[in-house]
Amino acid sequence: MILTALLLSSAALSAADKPLLGDAQAGQSKAQLCVACHGADGNSVSPLFPKLAGQHAKYLSEQLHAFKLGAQGPRHSPNAAQMYGMAAGLSDQDIADIAAYYASQKVTVGTTAQSVLALGQALYRGGDTSKGVAACAACHGPNGRGNPQAGYPQVSGQHAAYTNGQLQAFATAQRSTDTNEVMRALAIKLSPADMEAVAEYIQGLH
Repeated sequence: MILTALLLSSAALSAADKPLLGDAQAGQSKAQLCVACHGADGNSVSPLFPKLAGQHAKYLSEQLHAFKLGAQGPRHSPNAAQMYGMAAGLSDQDIADIAAYYASQKVTVGTTAQSVLALGQALYRGGDTSKGVAACAACHGPNGRGNPQAGYPQVSGQHAAYTNGQLQAFATAQRSTDTNEVMRALAIKLSPADMEAVAEYIQGLH
């Protein structure tokens, strides 16, 4: 009986460790509560709300779980607070389904202001060795598609205002969802002008 109990316990733990498979069709219905801010297909109209379309499901799931933790979690900037209540009532399966739905959508790409194109491109593709800033492309890819296996999100086409705000949140440690503090260590070295330029460049990147 002891052996049987141990085997059942082990099986339960193994099942819990496996990530839930999301159902994009179910997620479309569940994502109705997200539409007002993020758009029906995840391409938000307002630059204050991030585009979710095409984002890696694993990354979206991780962020929703982070929001569920509320102010005690790794996302505790003032702008993140509005997500606490939205995520609080979601089950693990709800999160997996919503993430699968938005991951199946196609992101729309904006444009880059010509006034900051050169600086933004230089920072994104080559970094700034004088400041010890690594190239964004090293993790997020040359086209901004990210690396889902490594946990690096897609940034291509993201609203400049939102990206700028997240860089500021990382720089002030109001956001700490980055593995090994990679983004916090990078963002704190960027000037406001750097942040604006790279955010604008990302908005038009594809």
